[in-house]
Amino acid sequence: MKDKLNKIPSLSSNSVRLGVLLAIVGGFLDAYTFISRDGVFANAQTGNIVLLAVRAANGEWEGSLLYIPPVLAFILGVLVSELVKIPHVRQLLHSYRRSILILECIVLIFVGILPSSVPNIVVTVCIAFVSSLQISTFNKINKWTYNSTMTTGNLRTATQAAYLAVIKHNQEAKKQFKEFFVIILSFLFGALSGTFSTTYIGNTSIWIASGILVIALILYHRDKGYLRKPITLK
Repeated sequence: MKDKLNKIPSLSSNSVRLGVLLAIVGGFLDAYTFISRDGVFANAQTGNIVLLAVRAANGEWEGSLLYIPPVLAFILGVLVSELVKIPHVRQLLHSYRRSILILECIVLIFVGILPSSVPNIVVTVCIAFVSSLQISTFNKINKWTYNSTMTTGNLRTATQAAYLAVIKHNQEAKKQFKEFFVIILSFLFGALSGTFSTTYIGNTSIWIASGILVIALILYHRDKGYLRKPITLK
């Protein structure tokens, strides 16, 4: 049994396997909020700002206000992800990345519990906050920067890497293309899963995304135990 457990791949904060799981969650959440919550993007704040501007330009002031709270929640998530990196806070949490994953799970479980009568803006704000935590905390695949909640930058990086791999015969670029291509497909799979599950299951389908985060959390610390020994920060 011990040998079987040792064969299970563990996840580091910049592993491709963790990136795949988080990209699935990212795609899932965007599809979930767009379908079930007023067509608002929880992850893509660029889209929300554009839609805000379009509605405001058309004189739809009340409608444009729907896009402001998710943007503010996203900003709050970035601030929280930076606060947990402060040395004494990191020592208190033992592992701030693990703490972020746990917080994400809790928020998504809470969203799934909310009744349908709860205003959509409450849900989109919660998910925008979760998305911000994820994008700010887990932003590396190996040594490359990536995004687990949006795919535009990943698509650009994959295209550039493909060019270098084909034209320049760059082996590192070939590896980079493969890994980013997998992340893009994972995001697409997450969006498809979010679309079908939200359509046929409803609001509680968000627990699927929470379950994926639980799997990521378990694998991430499989070989480290629940609590790590305090480390000396440089």
